[in-house]
Amino acid sequence: MSPLGFGKKEEKHAETAKALSDLEQICENDKEAYEALYHTMILNPKKVDTSLKDAIENAKRFEKEKNMTRARIWYDIAGGLAIYEGNAKKVVELFSEAEKLSGIKYPILKNAEKAVVKAQEYYKKHLKTETVEA
Repeated sequence: MSPLGFGKKEEKHAETAKALSDLEQICENDKEAYEALYHTMILNPKKVDTSLKDAIENAKRFEKEKNMTRARIWYDIAGGLAIYEGNAKKVVELFSEAEKLSGIKYPILKNAEKAVVKAQEYYKKHLKTETVEA
């Protein structure tokens, strides 16, 4: 969800590719979970400078202002943060809103709980922090 940045595109691209490949390994027997997380999971949520609560407030504010593109982006960010927090119920709520606004289909809505469990495995391995269980 973050831009690659100037001067270090190749390095950041390699980091992202490695992280996605690690996610593939965690989801090796579950292609559906991998596809669900591929476009929705924030690989390093510690770099996101907003809270889940603030992201939801931003999404609702832009929705109220009829700026559906920005609202959808904030729902995506909030959904990614909910994945990190291990809150499958919130994941469904937030990505359902994003889907409603955009018409984009979110595979994570098919089985959010299973995808969140896989994401938690990834975070425990790569971020070395305690996360909330789903």
